Amino acid sequence: MERTATVLVYSDDVNTREQVRLAAGRRPAADVPAVEYLECATLPAVLTALEEGGIDVCVLDGEAVPAGGMGVCRQIKDEIFECPPVLLLIGRPQDAWLATWSRAEAAVAHPVEPSELAASLAALLRRRLPSVV
Repeated sequence: MERTATVLVYSDDVNTREQVRLAAGRRPAADVPAVEYLECATLPAVLTALEEGGIDVCVLDGEAVPAGGMGVCRQIKDEIFECPPVLLLIGRPQDAWLATWSRAEAAVAHPVEPSELAASLAALLRRRLPSVV
């Protein structure tokens, strides 16, 4: 049986989490595994999921409240051993420098453009799971 990848999607907004799932789909690219999504609406849920392990990529909403994805990204990069790569949803293209500050591996503007999100997610999955490509 083929391995599936687990993608954590963090946003306080259920619609944003749904947009990410629909945009990336079940398989963001033909050469990456199928994806299962773990949705988190709070920072404690994100931290618990990451501590339990098994997360391959995180997609964090930079506009989430009260804990924005940029701050969450920086925190997990400091606190989680072998932290998975992070795809950050940013409110404006001009916020890309904040994604760099937060140490995210990739950033896409929100609202998401499906092909851009899928391509960015697939690239991070390839880096995280090189043996399956």
